[in-house]
Amino acid sequence: MALTKPIPPKLRAEMSKDKFYSKCCIADNTCSGVIQWHHNLIFQGKRQNTKSSILPVCKSHHDRADTREIREKINWIMLNRMSDMEIEHYSKAIDYQQLKKYLNGIYS
Repeated sequence: MALTKPIPPKLRAEMSKDKFYSKCCIADNTCSGVIQWHHNLIFQGKRQNTKSSILPVCKSHHDRADTREIREKINWIMLNRMSDMEIEHYSKAIDYQQLKKYLNGIYS
């Protein structure tokens, strides 16, 4: 099943104006390449098109987004961008509030 869900034009325009989306959100010494917008949250089998769940990552990090090291970092960034209400909405099979606490203990 394909998870492809393009970013709506209105959201894409809004993100294009936001400086956050102009550089890799991980921004470490392995960054390389063009910035790509990564749909980080899959909910009910679909990529979520919300500003807080789409993250700017360089090609190097995007290519490794399924590794534990990168996945934890992008989840940490995403969860700290989301409101408590957003996190609660998506906390069904995964307790994202607890995951946020765990990741804050590692990366904060």
